[in-house]
Amino acid sequence: MPSTNQEQNATNNTANSADELTTVVEELLNSLSNKFTTVSTEIFAKMDEMSRRLDNLEAALRANEEKAPGSPSKT
Repeated sequence: MPSTNQEQNATNNTANSADELTTVVEELLNSLSNKFTTVSTEIFAKMDEMSRRLDNLEAALRANEEKAPGSPSKT
């Protein structure tokens, strides 16, 4: 009956290998998901900052246009 034991060991090894592969793939996917979330958050934060800076720049340009010589003063 050695062949039955060998077959059983081969089946167990295959099952263990499949379980290990599943675990590794799940860890990889979780890692990638976490990295994607981090990068997305950073990108949105940078876009918000850029939008704020553009708003400030537009306000400064409007203020300079109002103060420019030859243009009517609103004060």
